[in-house]
Amino acid sequence: MRLVPGSERIEGESADPVSGRVLWAPRKSLWIGGMTVTVLIAGPLTFAWDAFALFLVTTAVTLCAGHSVGMHRRLIHGGFRCPLWLEYLLVYLGVLVGMAGPIGMVRLHDLRDWAQRQPDCHGYFGHRAGFWRDAWWQMHCELALDRPPAFRLEPRLAADRVYAWMERTWMLQQLPWAVLFYALGGWSWVVWGVCARVTASVTGHWLVGHYAHREGPQTYLVEGASVQGHDVVIAGLISMGESWHNNHHAFPGSAKLGLYPGQADLGWALIKALERLGLAWDIVTPEQLPFRPGLRRLRRSGQGCPVGRQLAPRP
Repeated sequence: MRLVPGSERIEGESADPVSGRVLWAPRKSLWIGGMTVTVLIAGPLTFAWDAFALFLVTTAVTLCAGHSVGMHRRLIHGGFRCPLWLEYLLVYLGVLVGMAGPIGMVRLHDLRDWAQRQPDCHGYFGHRAGFWRDAWWQMHCELALDRPPAFRLEPRLAADRVYAWMERTWMLQQLPWAVLFYALGGWSWVVWGVCARVTASVTGHWLVGHYAHREGPQTYLVEGASVQGHDVVIAGLISMGESWHNNHHAFPGSAKLGLYPGQADLGWALIKALERLGLAWDIVTPEQLPFRPGLRRLRRSGQGCPVGRQLAPRP
């Protein structure tokens, strides 16, 4: 039973996406809480321009190549294909973002997507709580559904020892880089190259998700879905294209998220660069995806499209 377009990992007709309890997740909370407190205290004390430059470069690389391209567009949605060694490298960079291991990311993403496409779901999935409560829920808690669906990992990932190793050690993957940064630049490089990067990436991911499911421009509507996606225009560039979330809800299997002029999508630019190098192929765009009966395109200024008619976006 296919509940998530492009995925067969979530199953269970009797599952309930509404009833459940939000519980504190100690390991998750102490991880991001520890990183955040370290930055707030030690960040100003250890600030140096070279450390700040390291923060900018490492954050950009791990978010773009790792989270957006490796974890999200390749591993979770299969929006393109590439050599296995490159997939491992991209996903490893995604692990360094500091949110979860590869299997955990797939599980969390699929569960959220499944719930959001149901007629109703728990407020945790839809970011319906207030700003500060949603921050606490998403970064320090987990939702325990009373009747959760079954998660079935496809054999390719279930049997992969490299991904199993990444999953077991995803927090520890920061340590070799912390040692290297300390050797090269001292504590300022550790604080800004590890703690500040993880804090900014995890918090930024939550911020984009918070607003992308609550308010903002929409080109498409998915009928019957309890949660709709919105575009967070201000974050298009720094999110590597991930904030064009209305487009993503409409075409989740597409490797291209910025579909219209002016929608910066650095993740897509990287995929096209890999294609030119012969390192990416079978790249999926909205025009190649099957028709979705519940997808409707809304009238927006300058697009000249009647309400209720689904069209493929302009290239």
